[in-house]
Amino acid sequence: MTSQNPGPLVSAEPVSAPWSGSVAAPRHAVPSGEGAGAPGPGRAVRRAVFGAPGDPRWARPALWGVLALAAVLYGWALSGLANEYYAAAILSGTRSWKAFFFGALDAGSFITVDKPPFALWVMGLSARIFGFGTWSMLLPQVLAGVAAVAVVHSAVRRALPGTPGHAAGLLAALVMTLTPITVAINRDNNPDTVLVLLLVLAAWFCLEAVRTGRTRTLVLSAVLVGLAFTTKMLQAYLVLPAFASVYLAMAPGTVLRRLGRLLAAGAALVVSSAWWMVVVDLWPASSRPYIGGSTDNSVWDLVIGYNGLGRIFGGTRGAGGMPGGLPEGLPEGAQRGFPGGGGGFGGTSGAGRLFNDILAGQISWLLPFAVIALVAGLVLSGRGSSRGTRAALLLWGGWLAVHYVVFSFAGGTFHPYYTTAMAPAVAALTGLGGVLMWQAYRESHAWSWALPAGIAITGAWAFVVLRRTPDFVPWLAWAVAAATVAGVAGLVLARLGRRLRRRTAVVALVAGLVAGLAGPAAYALTPLGSPVNGTNPTAGPSGSRGFGGMGRPGGMRGGPGGAVDQKAIEYLRKNRGSATWLVAVGSAQSASSVILSTGLPVIAMGGFTGSDPAMTVDRLKQLVSAGQLRYVMPGGERGGPGGGGDSEVNAWVQASCTAVTPAEYGGAEGDASLYRCG
Repeated sequence: MTSQNPGPLVSAEPVSAPWSGSVAAPRHAVPSGEGAGAPGPGRAVRRAVFGAPGDPRWARPALWGVLALAAVLYGWALSGLANEYYAAAILSGTRSWKAFFFGALDAGSFITVDKPPFALWVMGLSARIFGFGTWSMLLPQVLAGVAAVAVVHSAVRRALPGTPGHAAGLLAALVMTLTPITVAINRDNNPDTVLVLLLVLAAWFCLEAVRTGRTRTLVLSAVLVGLAFTTKMLQAYLVLPAFASVYLAMAPGTVLRRLGRLLAAGAALVVSSAWWMVVVDLWPASSRPYIGGSTDNSVWDLVIGYNGLGRIFGGTRGAGGMPGGLPEGLPEGAQRGFPGGGGGFGGTSGAGRLFNDILAGQISWLLPFAVIALVAGLVLSGRGSSRGTRAALLLWGGWLAVHYVVFSFAGGTFHPYYTTAMAPAVAALTGLGGVLMWQAYRESHAWSWALPAGIAITGAWAFVVLRRTPDFVPWLAWAVAAATVAGVAGLVLARLGRRLRRRTAVVALVAGLVAGLAGPAAYALTPLGSPVNGTNPTAGPSGSRGFGGMGRPGGMRGGPGGAVDQKAIEYLRKNRGSATWLVAVGSAQSASSVILSTGLPVIAMGGFTGSDPAMTVDRLKQLVSAGQLRYVMPGGERGGPGGGGDSEVNAWVQASCTAVTPAEYGGAEGDASLYRCG
């Protein structure tokens, strides 16, 4: 076998390391025609379209194409109000700055949602400017998703010198764009989209801090992680082990200097993470909303309990965070979507969770290739590549490893869309490692097997995932198998043969790319043709989505509980009088739907699950006597879905208030019980 190079598909001209501050111009640079060097709008337009002088001519237009694809996938045919729980809070925030600041579910600020409010602020500001609606609420999510793709591209491109960096960045951006669960969540109003953008920005600045050693850049990275904490609490901190260890190991300066900068960044992290929490917990409880999801009306309990250790180790709230276990009437098979039924919404915890029937089609397509790319990339980047490449591989590899362990073994509530936080790492490792393996394939006989092996394993896994739902695009699995065989065989023949080696390698590389991306691309298209499942958004055929693919059994749009009849809502509006709240109901589902249909404040006595101890008898008496509340629609006993917080509250309502019969508002017998208390 000859080791002669079959010819570069990616320009291999000499360049200086990207961390040295200068890069030599590649062969295909932006033309220096009229206006290329002259100031003015023409130069700015050319730079925007073709990139900076020295960039390959294809690089910037290709990036624009990927970003346009992301915008279409994330924004096409958006409809509905996604997760009504968050939508109600966003609407309420447009009616009250107090509700906006606290992230209250209702404009009267009785109880907050069970997450910190940063993502709600982003969507809420848009809704305040443009008026509340589907597009004003979800457009910031679409833009955040597209921006995250662009940031990942930039971070990966800067990690490799010259044209290979542009190729790696483009591949990473394409993988990020086509990750199925990312497409699904970026069309939704859950906070994960904003979380991912903040974290990839933090990664960009962390890598820049490793390159330059500048304290302010590292501090800015820490502040972005802190803002991510104010978006989704402790999940934001999963990137910290990778960030801190890479900086400590590879940043310029002595170890003491690096430790000092890390301490400064740590202080910034604490301040940017804790400021809202401290303000809220110091605020007099009597003049702020109850902290939804907490057991003692404090953000600290929410951080450590429901949104912290409870997610990792599980809790006592029952399945899926629901008091008393599973809701009744779920379709056959839906019980596996809850912790009490053998796992979270993402299935039973364990090393294979991310490859199970529910999650495999959402995130796992390129996980094996990313691991191969990480290992091969670290070995290959030690053979003369810049330390920037190694730092990037270690950072994204650490990001992926920590998320894999936590997501695989978490024993509490686990939704498939949490895994969108893994997409940047999978994309970056695929881009960086893929290009490094391609370069090694061309230049090294010893490493010529790595890329074919990666394509073979990726194609085989894609075939397995696709065959789990044989009715979904039935021919696709076999097309992927054929593309995999063609890609692997072509790469092997290109190394062994003496003629047409470059052309064979090009065709094989394209076939391998098709084999790796056809499956996720097919899944990524499915959310565009179906209504958003706000509680558990997923992509792909319904049979692969677990609970998320079964629609909304039991009305699970905004938490457990029953809906309020439209005739009852009209009755309440006519008889509300001067009360602050239209009605008090058992849980967030009922409250959210009424808030969205009326725009009026509604109390969710038991929060999202119906089990929060937000409403007490004394508090209810106070609201009724002050004329702030006239009507109550209690749920069941605490421990059941829609419980409304406390059986004592229900008993007081039944004993002290007047029952409104369904006949008074034109309802049907068997409708939820309504009581007039004032």
